[in-house]
Amino acid sequence: MISMVRTATAEDARRLAELAAVTFPLACPPGSSPEDIRIHLERTLSEANFVEYLADAQITILVLDDGGRLDGYTMLIAKPASDPDVAAALTALPSTELSKCYVHPEHHGRGSATQLMKASLEHAADQGAAGVWLGVNSENAKAIRFYEKSGFTRVGTKSFTLGSTVEHDLVMEHVL
Repeated sequence: MISMVRTATAEDARRLAELAAVTFPLACPPGSSPEDIRIHLERTLSEANFVEYLADAQITILVLDDGGRLDGYTMLIAKPASDPDVAAALTALPSTELSKCYVHPEHHGRGSATQLMKASLEHAADQGAAGVWLGVNSENAKAIRFYEKSGFTRVGTKSFTLGSTVEHDLVMEHVL
């Protein structure tokens, strides 16, 4: 059964942090150190971080909810891109950032990510975005294929700091 997509609430913060701890490491390059991953989770994907994200009117978190168990989530940020490399690459403005797009590994290959992506793109369009952009690690071939299949195209590159390592991301855009 495919979970239902709904907007996350403050009550979901703990479960989102738990899900992030499972899913974020899967998106990291193979050589990422466990310490860098742990620091990133602590600094950006903790329960306290999710409480802050959920209180921000410009951030929407959509979740795949299966009877109270969260199977995936996306984070949509409806703010102009602050990274100059990203801002220069985008063509569809205003644009919403798809900052997070993660599905529990038990749900990979079941259509859950496609369901969540479709709802995320619809939400951004409903909020007035002309496009959605994301950054994906250039070594994450599986995610890149999924994003291309979902209608995203490569428009640029940007850097991403994971702990003490600078990673290189592709910037991908979906015109709505």
